[in-house]
Amino acid sequence: MANNKQKVFVGLSGGVDSSVTAALLVQAGYDVTGVFMQNWSADFAGCCNLSQDTADARAVANQLGIPFYVWNFEAEYKATVLDYFFAEYEAGRTPNPDVMCNREIKFKLFLDRSLKLGADLVATGHYAQVLAEDGIFKLKKGIDPAKDQSYFLCRLGQHELSHALFPLGTLPKSAVRKLALDFKLPTATKKDSQGICFVGQIDIKEFLQTRIKSSPGAIVNGSGEIIGEHQGLAFYTIGQREGLGGNLAGGPYYVVDKKISTNELLVTSDPFDKLLWRSTCIINDLSWVNQPVELPADLEIVIRYHHEAVAARLEYSTDGQILINFHDAQRAVTPGQLAVIFKDDELLGAGVIIQAL
Repeated sequence: MANNKQKVFVGLSGGVDSSVTAALLVQAGYDVTGVFMQNWSADFAGCCNLSQDTADARAVANQLGIPFYVWNFEAEYKATVLDYFFAEYEAGRTPNPDVMCNREIKFKLFLDRSLKLGADLVATGHYAQVLAEDGIFKLKKGIDPAKDQSYFLCRLGQHELSHALFPLGTLPKSAVRKLALDFKLPTATKKDSQGICFVGQIDIKEFLQTRIKSSPGAIVNGSGEIIGEHQGLAFYTIGQREGLGGNLAGGPYYVVDKKISTNELLVTSDPFDKLLWRSTCIINDLSWVNQPVELPADLEIVIRYHHEAVAARLEYSTDGQILINFHDAQRAVTPGQLAVIFKDDELLGAGVIIQAL
């Protein structure tokens, strides 16, 4: 936050993090405008409260004395985030809609419109850091390991980062809550939002069933014995323990694979089953924050949000596929998830897991 004369558009969600972000920028002397992105308004149990969140965002803007707008991106959100979300689950994979939302909505539509309206920068309440070194923008973890959200920003590149501010990246969550109280923000005691970006904390299975039909099939153990019936492979994910349905004898069971060709859900009662723990995965759609890293390379990989970064070797296979060879086998390596590449606290890039070996 070096240049306090710049014009910044802040994504105000109605939550405490974005509220403190805006307050800190106003305090620093920036020319701040608040924007509420309306991406989801459907009525679904557990989803976010659109009217309340909009009112809270507007109240924060009014208190800070900054302009406030509501921008409707619902059609674009459906096309780029929700349709992807449902299509990936229907194909048997487990997507990350928050990563897609950041790439397609917050740092594409929101960023592009803000720049066209004269903004120099956009800011959000993400717990991450952008550091400029010799004209290169680096994406680094937030200092609070419990709140670090750099993983969700893994698809951003130099253009996006050159226009991004994350004022909360150098703060622990406890300090953000205290600042909200110090600023007397209307959202100071509001609970943190959970769940899917802009949709909220919902029952994923029930949400999927609004667009994906049930397709029952056999639940099979490692011996090939049928021990139950599933409701459709789309409704399960690798490593899942809860919600397998029915009274399966000999449990608890864990999902180790989804056999698309036979519509079978493969489970194990052994939490250390070799099928649940994999040493290699194949990724595609690899992107880099800056210049590509020359392969092979020994780096650190995060295979899902809040998973520990683990040592691995990133290299090409003999047939040109991109492999991640973990130094130690990892549990529930899940197709559809992002394998995010780090070197210490710097995020270098990401690829989509397509197969665990």
